[in-house]
Amino acid sequence: MNPVVGVDIAKGESEVQAFLDKGKPYGKSFSIKHNREELDALISFLGEMKSMTGQMPVVILESTGHYHTPIIQCLEENEILYILLNPIISHQAKKSSLRKVKTDAFDAYQLCILYYKEEFEPYKMKGIQLLNLRNLSRQQEIITNMYVEAKLQFHTILDQVFPEYRKVFGDLFSKVSLWILKEYPTSEKVLITDEQQLANRIRECCPTRSDQWAREKAGTLRNAALQIRFRR
Repeated sequence: MNPVVGVDIAKGESEVQAFLDKGKPYGKSFSIKHNREELDALISFLGEMKSMTGQMPVVILESTGHYHTPIIQCLEENEILYILLNPIISHQAKKSSLRKVKTDAFDAYQLCILYYKEEFEPYKMKGIQLLNLRNLSRQQEIITNMYVEAKLQFHTILDQVFPEYRKVFGDLFSKVSLWILKEYPTSEKVLITDEQQLANRIRECCPTRSDQWAREKAGTLRNAALQIRFRR
């Protein structure tokens, strides 16, 4: 026999359908919550199927963001083989079904049908550490894109308000540059401030640099502000 258990994942709970072999569904589907008690009950159920068929069933489920993580952790802790499907694959299989219905029970049933139809092998399973790494990589990509977008917007606004400021500091996004820009966001703010006061503030923001460097930056900052005023 070739037993399989289809698990349709949802937030906080899942629907489970078992097959003893191709074309032989085992009982009705049932739902489990993603807590330790009910996950342990799932493992016991898999053990019962092993006693009936002579081998531990493979579990087949879809990748659903982080919702499937408790299930996979439980399966791996108990060394149970599973197949994690790309949702696109199972979605195409559902579209080809004659039954145009959308229920969790039906989806779990279809996962079992797909297992026998495509003859998946357990080597397709993914380790939980790899899955976590993939999720972290996606999150990093999202954060990086947000960071890049924020910098582009920053450049756009700065070009409208104080374009010459770009020439003051080598790194526009350095701590001293951002601090000074926050305190003196326009050329007008710079011009009404004494140059020595600007130098002192720059020195406070960047204590590792010399007084001469701070005075030079203060002069460069005032010149940048003057160029804006002359253009106007």
